[in-house]
Amino acid sequence: MTKSKTETPADLQARVAKITAKLRKRYPDARTALDFSTPLEMLVATILSAQTTDAGVNRLTPALFKKYKTAADYAGAEPAELEAMIHASGFFRQKAKSLMGVGKMLLEKFGGRVPETMAELMELPGVARKTANVVMGSAFGQAEGIAVDRHVARVAGRLGLTKNADPIKIEQDLMAVVPQKNWIEFSHLLILHGRQICKAPKPKCEGCPVNDLCPSAFKV
Repeated sequence: MTKSKTETPADLQARVAKITAKLRKRYPDARTALDFSTPLEMLVATILSAQTTDAGVNRLTPALFKKYKTAADYAGAEPAELEAMIHASGFFRQKAKSLMGVGKMLLEKFGGRVPETMAELMELPGVARKTANVVMGSAFGQAEGIAVDRHVARVAGRLGLTKNADPIKIEQDLMAVVPQKNWIEFSHLLILHGRQICKAPKPKCEGCPVNDLCPSAFKV
């Protein structure tokens, strides 16, 4: 794609709509790659996914979820035992501390249930905005923002949807051009695209379904 003139906000929104349609066709079942069956499991899996792969998290959560089913289970966990069960996820001591803290706060402040607002989720230990967005979208189907991980940041930058490196600023840029009804889906689409095609450091531009809409195509 070559830009012959400065792209207006309306132009950008139109291009985003085309990008969304093409990626939706390529990835019709776009959703979180984390396995979960309850909001608590989604929250725990997302905390564990920091600095590791979703596939790696999915390998350890079946045993974890079988043993720890409630907020009370995490609140009363034996640290060494919980650390051993999540060791493969990396940063296991800090993650175990976060999970135990989450369990305690859920019991003390939220009746043992995972809260359904962004502000309340971000009160929990180990939960920043990206994690809260993931839980809101995947566990509750609510779009209060766009989850920005390394794939979303990379693909959005290459597509010319942001010039920022800070996840919060990237999220704001995307929220300005993506309709709110598509916020949850758009994050999943960019994540899948980043994993399969728009890889770091070398994207597969020749097989990219949106290369005609991408200012970085064949230039990276």
